[in-house]
Amino acid sequence: MSYGRQKILENVDIDLSPGECVGIVGANGCGKTTLLSILAGARKGKKGSILVDGKSFFKDHPVAYVPQENPLVEELSVRDNLLLWYKGDRKKMEKDLADGPAAILGISQMLKKTAGQLSGGMKKRLSIACSLALGSRYLIMDEPGNDLDTDMLAVMEDLLDTWPGTLIVVSHDS
Repeated sequence: MSYGRQKILENVDIDLSPGECVGIVGANGCGKTTLLSILAGARKGKKGSILVDGKSFFKDHPVAYVPQENPLVEELSVRDNLLLWYKGDRKKMEKDLADGPAAILGISQMLKKTAGQLSGGMKKRLSIACSLALGSRYLIMDEPGNDLDTDMLAVMEDLLDTWPGTLIVVSHDS
């Protein structure tokens, strides 16, 4: 992958085990976000492949992705943003709002607001809750702690400590 003449992400090879948490750290502009967007299927690499047990990763494995930028529909309510990610499954959404990741992240208190009315930290919490709605075994997070206050950062870390899937987290902080 390259941007103009600047080569980024040449000969990248990552081996992950089920349930493993991998942190990717690097300076601003080194290609962390580009790598994650390729791993999440949001962007195509120029060549290469992503395989799990010899099979195409994206064909058989849904990926939950928390991008660095806000993926929410600003004009929709928090509830409607969640419904999009829960694919209209209100029963599952209501369960998660009562005692799942959405409850842990405090989403229930903001359901009637539009996403555009939320603070940066509230948007990040909603973005995380939306990504966890997919029930994927693979969670990719780009700078997940950005905009979160100290208390909510600890809540998110506790939530991720108990998450049963494979986690890839990128940060510019070491």
